[in-house]
Amino acid sequence: MKNNYLFREFLNEYLEVWRQSSFTRLQEILSESYKAREIAGGDVVDFGYEEALDGWKQGFQFAENQPCAWDLREIAVIPVKENEVMAIVSADLVMEGDRSETVSLFFQTFKFTDNHGWRLIRSYIETGVPISNLKNMSFQPTHL
Repeated sequence: MKNNYLFREFLNEYLEVWRQSSFTRLQEILSESYKAREIAGGDVVDFGYEEALDGWKQGFQFAENQPCAWDLREIAVIPVKENEVMAIVSADLVMEGDRSETVSLFFQTFKFTDNHGWRLIRSYIETGVPISNLKNMSFQPTHL
């Protein structure tokens, strides 16, 4: 994929935007055609661009108003199409040095266009995933 190097730089920048709770910069990354599905407590919620902005804004405001920090861990990066890459990221808010026993897993697809560079176009989010389930993960293909 011709944009692998560019994507690595972009992903590092994106994760830093998240860690810093930079809502202004996140708005520039989120595609206006963004679609997402979140699974929380067994409930399925589908949402788009405006709802996503509201969610990010609330999350960033919470992080800024509490003594906490984002703990983001890259699980995998998978080229999906010529100009699309999926990044799997675990996310948790660490409060006063204490990690929770669960994280949210974000399966985020980014698309590169000449006009806009990399933009987040889709997400699938699983909340409440026990950290212990991530310790021995393997992404080896089982069937090809």
